[in-house]
Amino acid sequence: MRITRTIEETRAALHGEVGLVPTMGAYHAGHLSLFAAAREENEQVVASLFVNPAQFCDASDLARYPRDEAVDAAIAEEAGVDVLFAPPAEELYPPGYETWVDVEQASQGLEGAHRPGHFRGVATICLKLFNIVRPRRAYFGQKDAQQVEVLRRMIRDLNLELELRVLPTVRDADGLALSSRNERLSEEERAAALALPRALATHDLERARELLAGIDVDYLEIARFDPPVLAAAVRVGDIRLIDNVPLREGEIR
Repeated sequence: MRITRTIEETRAALHGEVGLVPTMGAYHAGHLSLFAAAREENEQVVASLFVNPAQFCDASDLARYPRDEAVDAAIAEEAGVDVLFAPPAEELYPPGYETWVDVEQASQGLEGAHRPGHFRGVATICLKLFNIVRPRRAYFGQKDAQQVEVLRRMIRDLNLELELRVLPTVRDADGLALSSRNERLSEEERAAALALPRALATHDLERARELLAGIDVDYLEIARFDPPVLAAAVRVGDIRLIDNVPLREGEIR
């Protein structure tokens, strides 16, 4: 595996049909599922490793985000990643940077309401990565359903020539969706957090509300994405967790 730091280095390393997996590191089994799909479907797999400051609304949240490039690089190489693009912030946001992508309607509500500017940062960095790598396919997880919707709209509206591949959420044995934030949960907090996947597993908004009684809920609602999802964000201690489950036609009321 080759680790690149600059746009020029990365472009020079590209060949054949490319699959791109944009990431911020702290790799877990969810990332491995994306790497595996990209490895199976493309001649070359490129992963980005960049904690994007533009999508963080809270400076303390950005500061706490786990970073261990050596560990992530070893995992990526073992998973068959060919190129790991790990640039410094100034490579992607040089002095004087002032251009942003705003997907207006898809960014509203849910995460957009609680994290102002988050999806502007997501859309901008993903468009930059798409332009740098020019992938045939880009891989994301269903866990971030609104992010997927934002990127789907951007790809459509800007006539980008790539396929958005969305893989199912990967969960621990107890049902909790994998996230770097899970490592910060105490044993007691993790037990409380299990109310989230159990509520969503009902596929029923009213029943989910009942099961989340006593939990600090930012939102719980049906989002008419493609596919529609029952989505929620909750706070357990000082940890904020998001999750969703896709809904079938008869489950949307």
